[in-house]
Amino acid sequence: MLNRMQDDVAVAADGARRPRALVIGAGLGGLAAAMRLGAKGYRVTVIDRLDRAGGRGSSITQDGHRFDLGPTIVTVPQLFRELWAACGRDFDADVDLRALDPFYQIRWPDGSHFTVRQSTEAMRAEVARLSPDDLPGYDKFLKDAEARYSFGFEDLGRRSMHKFIDLVKVLPKFAMLRADRSVAAHAAARVRDPRLRMALSFHPLFIGGDPFHVTSMYILVSHLEKEYGVHYAVGGVQAIADAMVRVIEDQGGTLRLDEEVDEVLVKSGRVAGLRTTQGEVMTADIVVSNADAGHTYTRLLRNHRRRRWTDAKLKRRTWSSGLFVWYFGTKGTKDMWPDLGHHTILNGPRYEGLLRDIFLNGKLSEDMSLYIHRPSVTDPGVAPAGDDTFYVLSVVPHLGFDNPVDWKAEGERYRAAMTRVLEEQVMPGFAERVGPSLVFTPEDFRDRYLSPHGAGFSIEPRILQSAYFRPHNVSEELPGLYLVGAGTHPGAGLPGVVSSAEVLGKLVPDAQPQGVA
Repeated sequence: MLNRMQDDVAVAADGARRPRALVIGAGLGGLAAAMRLGAKGYRVTVIDRLDRAGGRGSSITQDGHRFDLGPTIVTVPQLFRELWAACGRDFDADVDLRALDPFYQIRWPDGSHFTVRQSTEAMRAEVARLSPDDLPGYDKFLKDAEARYSFGFEDLGRRSMHKFIDLVKVLPKFAMLRADRSVAAHAAARVRDPRLRMALSFHPLFIGGDPFHVTSMYILVSHLEKEYGVHYAVGGVQAIADAMVRVIEDQGGTLRLDEEVDEVLVKSGRVAGLRTTQGEVMTADIVVSNADAGHTYTRLLRNHRRRRWTDAKLKRRTWSSGLFVWYFGTKGTKDMWPDLGHHTILNGPRYEGLLRDIFLNGKLSEDMSLYIHRPSVTDPGVAPAGDDTFYVLSVVPHLGFDNPVDWKAEGERYRAAMTRVLEEQVMPGFAERVGPSLVFTPEDFRDRYLSPHGAGFSIEPRILQSAYFRPHNVSEELPGLYLVGAGTHPGAGLPGVVSSAEVLGKLVPDAQPQGVA
């Protein structure tokens, strides 16, 4: 890693000083932004309060078990390939990405299941097996998803939406595609079987959104998965983050860990740099915040007058769900539960009622639906020989409700309830084999990632909190300040945060060497 003196005197080939960019946060959005800025000629420094790069995509290792803390599914791998190519590098030479087939299996309490694969023929066969009368509606749903992908992802998702005229231009298309309708309502308009309605509408939960309120534009995920597949990076998303750091360092950039930014500094009405919690002042030509948009404005710009993203306005936003995640290793289980693959979604007895409790009532329900990640079936290096590593996630309320869940009191009870569900439905005998164990609650998301209300994915992607209505990639509050990551446009999830850096690259001018160093 370059030392600080080398970073401070970075020069162009002709001896001129290269403009400096500071990136707050080494999440995937911040690292992608740093790569883009390095390719544009900036001398880049990334600052992060954690001890490893990756942000929510980082990992913790205990007793030979690697726990991937955040995202587990890699979709749209061409976004990473394009990012690497912009830096003159080959993504596939740096990261071992494995296509999964099947993608995941969805299970219901009645014993039925739905296996999601890339093949359209295999998917149609699954639909026909569950509910043959819904096959024509499913075919229509796939066409709907493709149309929304072309518009919502390849168009809107890969360009800035910070000007009002950008919104005006797309309103007719939004109306034509019924963006006012929710994902769940759109699925219900196409199929009748409640299991299929769930299978076609649950995807917003991957980014903390309520399927009954998130705009139907997000059905594009069904096409995205079918078109590009679902992948896993050997070494986890941490391996992608580590590869990104290597690119940044090869560009002459610097990563500073275990350091927290306290404030973005302003001089003469524009960004001037930042101050760390240790009191160090770092000057910069531009600052990019990969911190949560809410934290960026309420904390990092607390001493700067804000016109749009005031504390009061941010308080009125609807935030994404919280997450309860149990990471654990199991001893000698490699050959147990052969029908439990890499990704499994285990439904509880309720769908809409459970989501209402989570997103509207802020209530911790007795029942739960679970996402089970078993990476050791694909990547044996995630656990000691013969063992498994698991990540079991339950969507729960964030901490912003009037009577938030007290996780210090409820955490162990909830983990015990999760244990019972797993034992009874999918992993009999696992509890007596549990080894190293780690639990994250919304309180950990608040304290570790500085996420407002402990929300898992920043501001919820409802229609009036998306695109133009989301915090912009180029700050409305301060010239020279830019935002990337889940809380800005286009939104959360690996494709979203990597695309936010692509948008950044289109907004920030190429670096122009300044004087002689």
